[in-house]
Amino acid sequence: MDRISKDQVKHVAHLAKLDFSEEEIEHYGYQLDQMIHYAEKLNEIDTENVEATSHVLDVRNVLREDEARESLPREKALKNAPDQKDGQFKVPSVLE
Repeated sequence: MDRISKDQVKHVAHLAKLDFSEEEIEHYGYQLDQMIHYAEKLNEIDTENVEATSHVLDVRNVLREDEARESLPREKALKNAPDQKDGQFKVPSVLE
């Protein structure tokens, strides 16, 4: 454990509400150190000519433009309504 101290492992365990033995602290400390070592390898990669991206996939909006258009006539929309009043759907009250 070069970069991670036992106290740091204990602190992370405390934050996660975990109780580790000294052996487990050594084990997880080593694993955390290896993860940091692996992540540091990314700093060695030359990204000078790599275009910045916000997503790895070609994500684009596939929805249509929001354009106003004529909707169903009220009579047709209410045709099969079980109950209606004043040109609107009438539903049972959910509040008393």
